Amino acid sequence: MEDVTMPNLGYDMEEGKVVSWLKKVGDDVQRGEPIAEIETDKTTVEMEAMASGKLAEIVVPEGETAAVGAVIARLET
Repeated sequence: MEDVTMPNLGYDMEEGKVVSWLKKVGDDVQRGEPIAEIETDKTTVEMEAMASGKLAEIVVPEGETAAVGAVIARLET
């Protein structure tokens, strides 16, 4: 398993909000492929997968926030 963590998208970013998941549990994911939209206090960006595999679990659902570095999903690699 590979943990997908909330990325640090800015110098003063402490947490981010998962606006939407672009993949569902069970979907195949390729490294570099957008898997979620993350909102900071300044912008919304697409987050890319850092590994290839299958989306095994979504830990933080859409509309919820998580601290930078927190596990938001897991990939089965």
